[in-house]
Amino acid sequence: MAFVENVKESYNELVHKVSWPTRKELAQSAVIVLIASIILALIVWLMDLCFENIMTFVYGLF
Repeated sequence: MAFVENVKESYNELVHKVSWPTRKELAQSAVIVLIASIILALIVWLMDLCFENIMTFVYGLF
């Protein structure tokens, strides 16, 4: 019986108490996440490129 009550309360909270974003807000958030992901990927790629060049130089000395 406690399980059924828990499901009813969860449904009630999701339907009546949660403020869902509008489609426009959701789209704006998705664009922000996409841009942040691309910037982070570029930073990681540049760091990898730098470390690759450093290691090639170091191992080229030996």
